[in-house]
Amino acid sequence: MSQENKVENGIGQKALTNKTALVTGGSRGIGRAIAERLAQDGALVAITYNSGKNAAEEVIAGIEKAGGKAFALHADLVDANAIPAFFEKLDSEFIARTGSNTLNILVNNAGNAGWGSLTDATPEGWDTMFAVHARAPFFVVQSAQSRLSDGGCIINTSSGLATRPQSSVPIYSAAKAAVNTLTHALAIEFGARKITVNAIAPGWTRTDMNAAVRENSDIVKAIETDTALGRFGETEDIAAVVGFLASDQGGWITGQVIEASGGYRL
Repeated sequence: MSQENKVENGIGQKALTNKTALVTGGSRGIGRAIAERLAQDGALVAITYNSGKNAAEEVIAGIEKAGGKAFALHADLVDANAIPAFFEKLDSEFIARTGSNTLNILVNNAGNAGWGSLTDATPEGWDTMFAVHARAPFFVVQSAQSRLSDGGCIINTSSGLATRPQSSVPIYSAAKAAVNTLTHALAIEFGARKITVNAIAPGWTRTDMNAAVRENSDIVKAIETDTALGRFGETEDIAAVVGFLASDQGGWITGQVIEASGGYRL
């Protein structure tokens, strides 16, 4: 088949060409891999960062070096009242680049540190954890809804801990369970507009959040033994699932929490 025929039949084209995407918390870990994957697939990607400006700039530079398009904006998602103003800045950036503030792909990925066990948890820690992991996605979607294109998609980052909670991280587990419920509710809300809403629930994935865990060889061996595919996940593994959900190929999937854990504790 000639190159011309390949292009005509859509073979070899980037699946997200002419699409726009927002990835909250896209300066590190899973969010970074998601931003890089969406840009690789052709989308213009906006990422948010809070304290990691240098890391965000590094992500943007890497995407642009690879031929992609991206930019970064600061956002403090602990403060839900600041989200509408953030979207006004996002509007300006998208309009400057595309002539429109239309958003095709929204990935609610931002998280924060501070796990909080029953013994050492504080009300302030609870509030901050829920503010970022559960409240922020709701109000981000609220501001995004008028900008989201019909036929677009929303993807929330959940966790395997939402359905298999651990006593060492009850607040985080509860916050991610809230994300799952929100995902189901939003799928119903947006169904009439053909906007899909799903959550992806990573298992043990190599990020800086679990770097200390991975220093213990016994724990690593136990996790790998409990995982059907016998290894920790990589951030690219998670990003690949997001890339699928964001593409036309994922258009019939909505209201689902998709565990991407390599078969952890099947």
